Amino acid sequence: METDYKMMAAEVVSLSEADMGWLPIMANVSAMIFEEMEGINWAGFYVMDKGSLLLGPFAGKVACIRIKVGKGVCGTAVERDETLVVPDVHAFAGHIACDSASRSEIVIPIHAGGRVVGVLDIDSPREGRFSEEDRKGLEGIVRAIEENIEWRSPDFA
Repeated sequence: METDYKMMAAEVVSLSEADMGWLPIMANVSAMIFEEMEGINWAGFYVMDKGSLLLGPFAGKVACIRIKVGKGVCGTAVERDETLVVPDVHAFAGHIACDSASRSEIVIPIHAGGRVVGVLDIDSPREGRFSEEDRKGLEGIVRAIEENIEWRSPDFA
């Protein structure tokens, strides 16, 4: 089954019509990616908080809660401000093994106000799972997120 990234990016726009808050959009996008992409075992977000990445909405197994910038694939993607496609995470220097079943990973930085505010992180138990088509399609989803959400805290009052 081929992943329809254009449909998924359009769904981000549609979801934002109900509410542009980052939390509900990212929760739904995590679920959507987890359901639509074959051969993955984790899809979710980390958001910048107090100078490091804090676990955000995700679908999959229990995950690392906080990741320092420059550490692991996610922290390195933030430090370099670039998409990282890692065919074999065990060959990536400094890889953080949140789930020992994960073999490959893709991480895409998310921007707001000219800075990195988080990442989209997707893991697979298959080595070499992520293609150039996946990178481009997932970057398109991240652009839709960047253009259609507001970075505000939920109002729990």
